[in-house]
Amino acid sequence: MNLKEYQKRTLDQIKQYLEALRKEHDNGNHKHAALDAWSECGLMAKYLEKQDGMGRDLPNFCLKIPTGGGKTLLAVKTIDLINQKYRRKATGLVLWIVPTTQIYRQTLQTLRDKGHPYRQHLDLASGGRTLILEKTDKFTPGDIAENLAVLLLMLPSAARQNKETLRMFRDSGGFTEFFPPEDAIKDHEELLSQIPNLDTFENEGGFWGRLVKTSLGNTLRTLNPVIILDEGHKAYSENAQGTLRGFNPSMIVELSATPAPNANVLVNIYGKELNDEEMIKLDLNVINKSSKEWLDVLRSSVNHRNFLEEKTTAYAATSGRYIRPICLIQVESTGKDQRDGKNIHAEDVRDALIKKLGIAPEQIAVKTSEKDELKDVDDVGGLLSENCQIRYIITKYALQEGWDCPFAYVLTILTNPGSKNALTQLVGRILRQPFARKTKIPELDESYVFCYNQNANTLLQDIRKGFGLEGLGDLAGRVVADAKEKTVTETTEIGIRKEFKDVIKKFILPFFVVKEKNWRLLSYERDIRRKIDWSQVDLTEFLNLSLSDLELKDTHSKIKQSDNIQSIVEQHATRTIRNGSIELDPVFLTRQLSDIVANPWQAYELGNKALEGFLANHSTKKVKNNFIFIIEELRKYLLANEEELAEKVFRKMIHKGELKFFIAGQDMGFMLPGKQQVPKNIRKLNRKNGEYLQRSLFDTIPETDLNTEEQKVAWYLDSQEKVLFWYRNMARKDYSIQGWKPNKIYPDFVFATKEAEGNLKTKVSNFNKVFVIETKGIHLKNEDTDYKSKVLELCNELSREVKWSELEMTLNDYALHYELLYTDEWERRLNEIV
Repeated sequence: MNLKEYQKRTLDQIKQYLEALRKEHDNGNHKHAALDAWSECGLMAKYLEKQDGMGRDLPNFCLKIPTGGGKTLLAVKTIDLINQKYRRKATGLVLWIVPTTQIYRQTLQTLRDKGHPYRQHLDLASGGRTLILEKTDKFTPGDIAENLAVLLLMLPSAARQNKETLRMFRDSGGFTEFFPPEDAIKDHEELLSQIPNLDTFENEGGFWGRLVKTSLGNTLRTLNPVIILDEGHKAYSENAQGTLRGFNPSMIVELSATPAPNANVLVNIYGKELNDEEMIKLDLNVINKSSKEWLDVLRSSVNHRNFLEEKTTAYAATSGRYIRPICLIQVESTGKDQRDGKNIHAEDVRDALIKKLGIAPEQIAVKTSEKDELKDVDDVGGLLSENCQIRYIITKYALQEGWDCPFAYVLTILTNPGSKNALTQLVGRILRQPFARKTKIPELDESYVFCYNQNANTLLQDIRKGFGLEGLGDLAGRVVADAKEKTVTETTEIGIRKEFKDVIKKFILPFFVVKEKNWRLLSYERDIRRKIDWSQVDLTEFLNLSLSDLELKDTHSKIKQSDNIQSIVEQHATRTIRNGSIELDPVFLTRQLSDIVANPWQAYELGNKALEGFLANHSTKKVKNNFIFIIEELRKYLLANEEELAEKVFRKMIHKGELKFFIAGQDMGFMLPGKQQVPKNIRKLNRKNGEYLQRSLFDTIPETDLNTEEQKVAWYLDSQEKVLFWYRNMARKDYSIQGWKPNKIYPDFVFATKEAEGNLKTKVSNFNKVFVIETKGIHLKNEDTDYKSKVLELCNELSREVKWSELEMTLNDYALHYELLYTDEWERRLNEIV
């Protein structure tokens, strides 16, 4: 599973903090290690220290992850990093706490599915020894010592105020192996001296003294688990915090779209980053019907869902990706005794869908606290399965948060127009993009809300509030009203400046195109990745990898229970502990390489060749003990070779004339847009001195579209007399260059310079040079920027080989130049080239 850029940034920051934290502990700092590590990493956010139930320093941090950001993926990778960089072991207990039944069920399903990437990553991290547990499951000290054990709990079960949830703190016969025998009074005293916050039977003055309860709660306190706290902001009551810290965790990691004010936010992921990485469906289209009849709203939403399914059918035929658009319908009442004809009831809507709109009954499901018809969907593979028929889900509040289905495109609000929180609570459920990849079909890359007779002002306020609750507050402007409906217009269309209209008709930029029967745009997967010859990979250097002689055995904490240490070790702590390795299974190894090597046979051959090479030079036991290390290093080695092999394919295609960088017709070149949609009340970018922009292609440039460094470049371009016009190229939307890596390059700016004054034949100059510029911070110099520089330089070489006039199109015969500029040199370099 390829990581998005913001996910890589997140994991890099977590790794940096964990390494600093481990360093503090290794240096003997145990009282303020978490705070000092935070400061050492140069983190600007304030850190609030916490202590566990024994008063010890408790490292804790929060990942602010908006809806659709892949929090479960980041959670499993964080567990791996904690074990590698901080705990330095591959086993132990992870307490994964979730707030709702829906999230619990989804998390349990994905983590137990050995074919799911989340579970596969845990298996890779643990060497294939992963246990997924529920609170009703019994486990032993050996289970924890020999496995990476993930115990799922509901948030109410972790808060000790509810009588029902107090059961986990009651004495239980299922965990006796973690505690001394009842008659070993001294052992109980010793255990309490080590872990004083254990629950006991209060008979301190009696003959037996205080005996430790053999409860699940006490068991957790002895194991110092890592806590993953999903929707962490929901666990900030005094009771919840006290209970969590009372588990004596080694670390708490919170996941939240809206962290609590006193959360230690280590990484803040913005909605714009998700949108740029194609993770969410935006724009959000709001259709506010003027009708007072809820059936009219329902009919409109059904028609639109059907329209979307026609689009997805066509999309599946060309892409092979199955999407079944789902419509969520919020009603006013759901209880079986609440169907009184006054409020819109779930069964009223079901009847209308079946009897009036012709929807098949099997395409409808009701999800309420009393009735959960989505449970049956799991039997056919879930909502994303092609075997599932569900297209309409009727609910009231049961899907407010935690429900996750990227097929949900339409939200229909049938609640009273005056009721609050409908949009606020449910808008996030329709934002996730299927397959985390845009379809390039506009209707399938956006989401839709149908409501009726809503107040225009409060409608937008509710939506903005809903975006905020999903961690997407910076995208609240991406709301588009339906012009055909009587509703508020949130965006406005702008055209380019009049003086540039004729000029840009002669402006077009080239793409990399491939010749088949006709020219078409280059595809990395189709044209590059599938042609990589992995047999060219020489494993000689890789097989020189040093392997450890140590047997990587599991470890578990031993509790001193008697002065007779040897005796107690024999009775309680000596267990059969497997080596820290798994069987040398080439098929298992092949699965770990499948996201790199597309052909499974080639992946198998590479993996098997690597194993045979190590076994020829090392003992089987040594190779087994290093198997996971070998897999990780082989992946790195192949990824390092992939770019080189892909570049060979790329350049070979150019040499053979199969791949060209030019304009293969009006539809095979990028032309600047003649109009744009911008938020109506957005803050415009002006010059640094406050004056209006003069040379931008559009007179309105949203200030939020540019970061600080990009604004500086824009101000510079706008101040240069030789610049005819400049354009802010938008990522994932405008001009892109497909190189020999999967991700396209989206330059930041396109600008043109004027012809010499003596050549002017009109009031407005033509252009003689066009520059395509990518900017990068100096701190971001890395292999990726080196790659971009190489691609852009190749564009320069190839563009010099073709004169646009030879393409028989009415274009300027202009020079074209591509360049990557760093923030420490961009002004000097622009002075030179302009």
